[in-house]
Amino acid sequence: MKKVFSKLYILYAGVLIVYIMNIFMDNSYLHSFLNIAAVILLVVSFPGAPRLFKILGTGFMAAGLYFHFSTGGDFIQIPALLTDNYPLLALLLMLPWMKSVVESGKFDKQLSRILEMNTKDLGRLYQRSLFTSVLLTAFLNLSAAPVAQGVLRKNLKNMEQRQRNAFISKATLRGNSLALVWSPLEVLIALTIFITGVAYVELLPWLLLVAVIMFTLDALWNGYSLRKHEFQPVETKVLSKGQLRTLAVKMIQMFAALSAFLTAVIITGNATGLDFILTVTLIIFPFAFLWALFMKRVRRFLYLGWHNWKDRTNKMQNFFVLFISLSFFANALGETELLELLRMPIQDFADYPLVIFAIIQGSFIAMSLFGVHPIATIGILSGVAPVILETISPMSFSILLITSSIATLTVNTYGLFVQMTAVNIGENPYRITMHNLFFAFLYCVTGMFVAYLLL
Repeated sequence: MKKVFSKLYILYAGVLIVYIMNIFMDNSYLHSFLNIAAVILLVVSFPGAPRLFKILGTGFMAAGLYFHFSTGGDFIQIPALLTDNYPLLALLLMLPWMKSVVESGKFDKQLSRILEMNTKDLGRLYQRSLFTSVLLTAFLNLSAAPVAQGVLRKNLKNMEQRQRNAFISKATLRGNSLALVWSPLEVLIALTIFITGVAYVELLPWLLLVAVIMFTLDALWNGYSLRKHEFQPVETKVLSKGQLRTLAVKMIQMFAALSAFLTAVIITGNATGLDFILTVTLIIFPFAFLWALFMKRVRRFLYLGWHNWKDRTNKMQNFFVLFISLSFFANALGETELLELLRMPIQDFADYPLVIFAIIQGSFIAMSLFGVHPIATIGILSGVAPVILETISPMSFSILLITSSIATLTVNTYGLFVQMTAVNIGENPYRITMHNLFFAFLYCVTGMFVAYLLL
């Protein structure tokens, strides 16, 4: 079985390459191949998926089968209902290449020096940690957390354990969420755009507004409340002028690269007419390669990229199980009259959009506390999206879905971010959730406010 799992990258990449080719070729034989391949991918991926994703996948498939057969569907039609989320899987397949170019340029190590520089109080250290986590997450996504948490854990060794763990979990997880809410590399944003059809360039200013508001509030509040606590690092590091210059150059390069990537995505999408997810998927590798070429790190980039990509792709069973079963559930639900039954109660609240907003956001928070990934919550809501969009504008609905789903990453007790943090700092994941619960609530309120402005 281990040998099979070590070669999954060949199967996954092969099918998704055919999918991308077929977008441009639109060949009926390839359509049939992709339908059959979805069934094979689901069966092959299921044994290696984590328990939570097996439960979610089984639930979506069971509900989908019930809906499908209750409306007169047959087995032959099922494979064609499994493929709608291929675009999201293709995007996930390419993300490790962006992580690799950041590592090849040693940006992660350089930026971690910001956390090692001497500061007088915990308030300033918190603000610096929050900023660094935002910058690292913009490119590294999930891999940013261990970098920042490792440096902070070492420098806060003299602090009482519970206070240290609270500090680290707040600064890093909140920083992650503030970067992911506008990142074109975040799958939750891609999934939302896939559902609502809103252009990324239209969403970006409002998502940045949410990020700036939340960053300002959190940095000011914790900077003020923690400034009375003196910071005593394990070892004081004073960077030389040369090291400070190098650090400044690296930060400028990262900001420039991020701006260039966003510009490339927007210009390419407008020029070609390709949708957002496909545009980002196609741009990631050539952009990362050109960036490595500019830094004269091509060989290291390709070496790291190949190993990171192969390792990450071999562990994508959870996403294949979730997204393939989710596609079937959403399509099967659309065949039923359930949406018609939901239309009336939603229309009853048409004059009270804040009630609908609160119900949607409450569902994200509640389900995350029970370990349900926000992707699954969005998937469930996607089934009733046509009805909701009759009452709420696509832009408002998009803002609501993105901010609510990203906010839960800080409180999803069984989610990857919280679980990884729990392991890294030796803390109970439920306590980490409690540290960030008010932040997640405030995040949702901010998203609700912006979404209400766009009605």
